[in-house]
Amino acid sequence: MSTVEEKPTYASSIPHDYTKRLMLFGGRASMELAARIANKLDVDLGRVDLRTFADGEVYCRYEESIRGADVFLVQSTAANPAESMSPNDALMELLTMIDAAQGASAHRIIAVMPWFGYARQDKKSQPREPITARVVAKALEAVGVDRVLTMDLHSGQIQGFFGVPVDHMTATPMLTQYFLDQDFGDEELVIVSPDAGRVKHARNFARKLGVHWAVMEKERPAQQVAEIGYVVGDVKGKTAVLVDDMIDTAGTLCAAARTVLDEGASRVIAAATHGVFSGPAYERLKYENSGIERIVVTDTIPLRPGAPDNITVLSAAQTLADSIRRIFADDSVSEIFAGENQLF
Repeated sequence: MSTVEEKPTYASSIPHDYTKRLMLFGGRASMELAARIANKLDVDLGRVDLRTFADGEVYCRYEESIRGADVFLVQSTAANPAESMSPNDALMELLTMIDAAQGASAHRIIAVMPWFGYARQDKKSQPREPITARVVAKALEAVGVDRVLTMDLHSGQIQGFFGVPVDHMTATPMLTQYFLDQDFGDEELVIVSPDAGRVKHARNFARKLGVHWAVMEKERPAQQVAEIGYVVGDVKGKTAVLVDDMIDTAGTLCAAARTVLDEGASRVIAAATHGVFSGPAYERLKYENSGIERIVVTDTIPLRPGAPDNITVLSAAQTLADSIRRIFADDSVSEIFAGENQLF
């Protein structure tokens, strides 16, 4: 009769804590938005020392332990005049925050970039140009980011520049709900795409509102210069809603507004996710200059002072908070948008 000797088992004396921790920090380009997200998540905004030295270098130090935590860093790589930050400052600050988090033994580092700077430089339009959106992606990965969460990218191909997962959100449900909640009475809306590249977005926008859509023919003779040709679709006697992913210097938007008014539209409203509003945008967008009665954007980018009265800002904090909560719980992000957050 043979016996099998049982191997002794050893209980580890090292305490194990399998409770996951979510920690949220804001960069100086998006601190107000980060605070709104923290409020929606019912968590405290993390303490981090962010400074700019006299020579212009940025500095970061976490003021609490982040070891083993899922660290979400909220920073749009956009200018914030209130903090004297340029888009490049915001990008460099985000990179230092990621590197510091990695050195502090964070479990996962997720860059929450509601506005992905350099997104328009996503291809070579002329010889000897860089693909700067790819440079940003490489830089984020090089310093140790584990995941990127962003909203309404200028083009879907930017996701392909990353080797780490990219969760893409859209503000379309929020913007369409805003228009559904407005009382337009007997007015007939028509959704207008400012160029052929945004046709799919305009079509989806119109479908959610149950209205028709139109598209504009646009030429761009130089960077940040747009010339609107004509409207394909019926806008006569209707309220034209111009929809785009972003408004920068507002040249395209104002040219589009003039064209649809010339085509017989009764009035013009604009909607976009990202309000960059650089250079002469504010002056151009005043109602007396543009003819646009209302411009609806989200808070993915902080407004600089002096915004005209016809700009309305909706907060994307709830959408961002829902996505962060699902990433932390390893749930599906696309379910929030019923799969309509994909770019094609």
